[in-house]
Amino acid sequence: MSASFDIQSSTGPYSVTVDRGSFARLLQSFRNDAVIADAFFESKFVEAGASALFVEALEENKSLDASPALIERMRKSGANRSTHLVAVGGGIVQDLSAFIAAVYMRGLAWTYVPTTVLAMVDSCIGGKSSINVGPYKNLVGTFHSPQRVVIDPDVIATLPDEQRASGLIEAAKICFCRGEEAFAAHMSFQPAVDMPTENLEALIVNSLHAKQWFIERDEFDRSERLLLNFGHTFGHAIEGASHFAVAHGIGVGLGIECAIRFEQLRGVDYTNAPRVGRLQSHLQQMIRADARVAAALVSIKIDDVLEKLVSDKKHGANDYALILVAPDGRVELRRLPKSADTLDTVRRAVADTIVKFTDGPGTT
Repeated sequence: MSASFDIQSSTGPYSVTVDRGSFARLLQSFRNDAVIADAFFESKFVEAGASALFVEALEENKSLDASPALIERMRKSGANRSTHLVAVGGGIVQDLSAFIAAVYMRGLAWTYVPTTVLAMVDSCIGGKSSINVGPYKNLVGTFHSPQRVVIDPDVIATLPDEQRASGLIEAAKICFCRGEEAFAAHMSFQPAVDMPTENLEALIVNSLHAKQWFIERDEFDRSERLLLNFGHTFGHAIEGASHFAVAHGIGVGLGIECAIRFEQLRGVDYTNAPRVGRLQSHLQQMIRADARVAAALVSIKIDDVLEKLVSDKKHGANDYALILVAPDGRVELRRLPKSADTLDTVRRAVADTIVKFTDGPGTT
């Protein structure tokens, strides 16, 4: 199957195309564009006779400190105000490219070609960039929508299991936040790291349509779209405390587990919300698909997780902003007081989650 649809944004509509086999064709069309690409694909560009500015997809390269060097490379390559920028890669390349497209000479038009499951099911639409500053994850960024997104599910064949699992977790999160129908559709595709490409293609389209609902109603993260931070406050803290040994999508899965456990510790019973159990079963399968998770979690200090969680940019002056699950299974934004009791429950939720995935308590 192939799919094509438009996303409405404040700067006008942009197209999203899901088309197997399109990646190789696209490489031939980039000759007159400025291209920022994941260094993993350098050999593919060489074979196609195409050039690019290659970037290692490392978390430290998605930073405010690293951005000026890439901007200088853009300038030396001759990029001007009329240049069209193309980004080829996963979330790190996307964040860097979207940020540079927004600020270079006050804005360039750009196209995005996502190459990871996570980028294909989630971050490729919405126009948001997130850049790290020092120890603070995603502290600065922009909203700058691409003109076009082109997705080739066949590229996923090059990815290891843990990267596929990360993307499938994000897709499950989006669909769960959207509601029972979207989540049931997600599960109907039998998501697994070794799922057939045909099923994965349908899953990608379903996830993007679920996210489309949020970003078209709340493009700038002020209301409904905030719910898509489900799992992120806990998850970002776990990622940072692991020094990014825990991948982003896996971190989100662990963060969702923490959020659910947090509410259970506060007395919430999910007996009448069976889809919460279905989500957890799916997350556990995906998280355990990454063989590195247990070792990374054992080395985490819970105090480091708490330090990073309390510094999250989404909190208010007097409260913690957490995306939690109501007893009926709805996802909702809750603002809880910055108190010793709240922080103690956070600590217990994180500790219990670490035990669940390591059979060990972690360190304090």
